[in-house]
This record gives sequence, structure tokens and C-alpha cells, in this order.
Amino acid sequence: MKVPILLYHQIATPPAKGAPFRSMYVSPASFRRQMWLLRRLGFQGLSLREAMPFIRGEKTGKVAAITFDDGFCNVHANALPVLQEFGFTATNFFVANQIGGSNEWDRPLGIAHAACMDERQIEDWLAAGNEVGSHSLDHRHLTAIGAEEARRQILSSKFRLEQITRQPVTSFSYPYGDCSPSVRSMVKDAGYAVATGTDKRRAQAQDDMTELPRWTIRRGDTLLHFLLKCLVR
Repeated sequence: MKVPILLYHQIATPPAKGAPFRSMYVSPASFRRQMWLLRRLGFQGLSLREAMPFIRGEKTGKVAAITFDDGFCNVHANALPVLQEFGFTATNFFVANQIGGSNEWDRPLGIAHAACMDERQIEDWLAAGNEVGSHSLDHRHLTAIGAEEARRQILSSKFRLEQITRQPVTSFSYPYGDCSPSVRSMVKDAGYAVATGTDKRRAQAQDDMTELPRWTIRRGDTLLHFLLKCLVR
């Protein structure tokens, strides 16, 4: 069966028109409508970890994997209550060196400051049944920094997050979707079971589990666009 893996970044009121990467913001109201629609259509929203048996074909059912990149505080404030309302779980991929920090990696792009969750908020996230995954140490392009540094970004982020969560961290998200065969091999060697790329389609058992496709949900997506990503494409 094919399973949609949905990718969100910030769940917050979008900045003014013309702001860089404005499309990466989904308003809290839009996010709630999307989760309501999933539930209305009979989908169960799951973390990537919980969705894997369905993706691998070991279980059948109407599920969607819900993921967030970067670990923003506005996900804690605006998405977590909605997930709890509908009985859904999700995976958040954290930039390990910015826990309690902010989106430093976005500054060269002119994206507005956004705070990242601290350890207490991560505890809240886990207590609600959600998953913590790694988005590297510093959100760098892993194919552009040399093998030794890429390996450190992949492995040390896992160690840091496992110290905080006191549980295995087995999911990875490539910053910028930037990966290569050697980077995928590093991810596997580090002990991650799955990793997500940026192919735009639903996931299935035949996929490479170290480069699963995801659909980015954007500010301008109508409910029809959202439905197409979940049901058709």
C-alpha cells in the first residue's frame, strides 16, 4: 500500500507577502482543517516510526505519517494540541545543536527568527506519544561539508538527542533533502532505521528506507491540493 508522509515546517501565521520562504508556513487554522479532514476521511495520523509497518506492507490500514522538520516552538504551541485533539501522533526532526535555540541556519536566507523547542518542550512532545528524530547537528548540506564532518553531523546528533530523550532515535531527515549514496550509507551505519528525502510522492514497500519520499505541505495548499497529496499522487 502507498502511505503519504506529510512534511511541515512552521505552524504559525505566515509573514507578510514577499517574505522569504513564506510558503513554508502553514497557519494554525489551516493545519487544524487538514487534520480534521484526515480524520473525516478515516485516516489515522501516525509518527513515522508507527507508520513504518504500513509502509513496509506488514500492516494494512488507512494511515498518514505526519512529520515536522526543525523542531520549532510554534509546532509545540500550535500543532501539538491539534494532534492530541484528533488522537494523532507525529515525528519532529530536531536540529540537535539548536535545542532551546533558534533557526540560525535560516539567517543567510533572510528568514525571520523562530525559536526552537527546549528540553522541557521535547518532554511534552514525547509524553504525548510523539517521536523525536534527527535533522543533524547544525542543519548543514551534508554532501558539501566532507565525509568526516557529515558523519559527525549524523552520528553526534543521534547521541545528543538520545541523551535528552533517554530513548533510541531511529529516524533521520536530510537537511535541505541533500543526500547521496555515501551520506545514506553513513545514516544507515549510524543506526538509523529510516530516513526521509524530498521525492514528491507517497511511500511504499519498494522504496529505499533511507530515502523515503515526503509531500511538503505549503501555505498555499488548498484542501484539494492536500487531498491529492494524501490520496492520489
